[in-house]
Amino acid sequence: MVNKVSDYTEILGKCGYGKEPAETVVRNLAELKEFYGRDELVSIYTYILQNSGDPEILEGVIRLADSNKSPEILSALIDLLLMNRETDSENITTLRVLCAKAVSNYKDASTISAFLYCLNNKKEDYKLRLACADALGRIGNKYAVAPLINVVKDEDEKSVYVKESATFALGLLGDTSAVEPLVEIMESKQGLWDKFSFLKERIIEALGKLNLNSSRVLKVLKQSLSDTSPMVRINAVEALMNSEYEEAYELIKNCLNDEDDEVKKNALTALYNMRGREILDEIIEEKKYPDILKSEALAILEEAEDE
Repeated sequence: MVNKVSDYTEILGKCGYGKEPAETVVRNLAELKEFYGRDELVSIYTYILQNSGDPEILEGVIRLADSNKSPEILSALIDLLLMNRETDSENITTLRVLCAKAVSNYKDASTISAFLYCLNNKKEDYKLRLACADALGRIGNKYAVAPLINVVKDEDEKSVYVKESATFALGLLGDTSAVEPLVEIMESKQGLWDKFSFLKERIIEALGKLNLNSSRVLKVLKQSLSDTSPMVRINAVEALMNSEYEEAYELIKNCLNDEDDEVKKNALTALYNMRGREILDEIIEEKKYPDILKSEALAILEEAEDE
């Protein structure tokens, strides 16, 4: 049984630790599964996570440990995630991002505070903050909703990418309490949202995933169909397609006249998904529709027949 420092030292020595390149050491560590059981592997991985100072070896061990989830490993991963930022470097940031992803795979509500600590620290590298926002969405705990909304609404937040990731996470959480704040943001028409249209795309996408039918959400989706960004309009079409609004079909059908070809084609696909072949026949038979829609309708029909 592996339970003493001398045991770990001997095992690491046999794996070439301190002598061979990190890649070789990690490969040798991966082969330990041929000789040790799960509990012993967990013990070995945990020892390395707690004692090694080599980022490359730590990255390799995190990947190895990801398939052997245990409270012991989780605790070591959180310690790495929260490591002192004074030691920061590109390698350390990459390591901490990998830790965030590994910890999120546990889907353990007790880890939320660690993710929030990193997310709310504006001095942290934005890559780590992105990973923590994404992790909060994947864990799927309602207690992450309010902090994520605060990030999205924070006018002093300089990283639009963190805002985007927080918005996406809200959609993943699927908690309807996020709907009203997201609608309020769209209604406020903050300058930041007009400047970075992809933030609006994420909000519309999140509202579509949350799928709560309300007059305010419908108003936002209607307005988004006239947005200057084609991608915002496409996301609004998709959100309407997945909704239960009675007027959704006709609103999307109006998008067949959109100035952007991709919006037109996405609208046609949405209509087909909602009602089936009738819209394709209409597009093909009536002269008022442009050739690009007729070609798209024929392509959809051919694909459906092949299936």
